[in-house]
Amino acid sequence: MKNILISLLMIITSCFNLSAQGYQVGADAVDFRLKNVDGTMVSLANFPEAKGFIVIFTCNHCPFSIAYEDRILALDAKYKKLGFPVIAINPNDPGVVPADGYKEMQLRSSEKGFTFPYLFDEGQKIYPIYGATRTPHVFLLQKTDDKLKVAYIGAIDDNSQEPEAVKEKYVENAVNALLAGKTPQPGFTKAIGCTIKAGAK
Repeated sequence: MKNILISLLMIITSCFNLSAQGYQVGADAVDFRLKNVDGTMVSLANFPEAKGFIVIFTCNHCPFSIAYEDRILALDAKYKKLGFPVIAINPNDPGVVPADGYKEMQLRSSEKGFTFPYLFDEGQKIYPIYGATRTPHVFLLQKTDDKLKVAYIGAIDDNSQEPEAVKEKYVENAVNALLAGKTPQPGFTKAIGCTIKAGAK
């Protein structure tokens, strides 16, 4: 009986750890409904013509996120018209990092001229489902049979601080592969950035 209980406990623990890891490449992603900086509520269902989405968990204060802002704008300019718009989500708790509050998001979006939705993960409900751990952290989604398949997870490219020194444009290569009917290679890279700031539960 004791061995059975131990086995059950190990299975439950294993399942919990698996779910805590978030999505893996090939998983079905959930939609969400989050507040945009313009005050509207946005979900992926609002983009019926899209072929997929470049979902990027990012924020205001992180130096890595700031370093990537122009490159995120460039991704949206290039791929939105091809069916893969950028959807940015701020996962941080403003109680921990006031610079990542909603009003500060509005100001940053206005200052930089963001052309994409910049959504607030109020209550920090979405980023744990996806498994985001850093800012920025990319989840490339592809629409297939009314589902959203995770096609790539990780970094935007291989050089966070020097755009001119980038050798591997991971997200661009992944989207180009999908547009060509191919599987992105690599499908996973390590996200480099600031850790997501979670509030007390």
